[in-house]
Amino acid sequence: MTRFPHDRFDDVTDGPRVGAHRGMHRRGRGWIAFAWAALATGVLVGIGVLVLALLNGSYSFSGDDDATSSPSASASSSASSSSSSAPSASSSSAPTAAKPSEQGDTTVVVLNGTTTAGLAAKGTSALTTAGWTVTSSGNAGTTGTTSTIVYYQQDSQAAIARGVAAALGVTAVQQSAAFPNADVSVVLGSDYTG
Repeated sequence: MTRFPHDRFDDVTDGPRVGAHRGMHRRGRGWIAFAWAALATGVLVGIGVLVLALLNGSYSFSGDDDATSSPSASASSSASSSSSSAPSASSSSAPTAAKPSEQGDTTVVVLNGTTTAGLAAKGTSALTTAGWTVTSSGNAGTTGTTSTIVYYQQDSQAAIARGVAAALGVTAVQQSAAFPNADVSVVLGSDYTG
């Protein structure tokens, strides 16, 4: 006896029986459909997250003044606790500020740590006018910075950081490893007027 339900081919009485052959169902066919559905869901969720991030302003692909044009801007979010703490004066052996001609290959990045649009462009313009070479500018990872601080990575860059701070009219200089993609990083706060 067959294991399939009765259909119209079973009712043929004259001549040879002609009909469709029903083979055994392969095992695991449901997993293939499930895998494709899971892949499609993952792709759609990823696209949705990217679209929401772009609408939220977390990512920007344009070259605007305050658009993130350097990977160092993303590292500034990890420095939010450092930037909100009280700035400390550098304790380096060379308390003098370097001149723009002494910059060499030291990279300088200007980041806007506030919600004021165009602040990074103003800071970049001020430094360029003073003779400094700014590698890139953009928005910092946080927008609640109250005081402008010039961060530097190594002790040998302290004099350059002081020179950059002097060109901006600020005195807060601090050594920090929070900005690994730049030697000197300026985080402009709400106290910077340009």
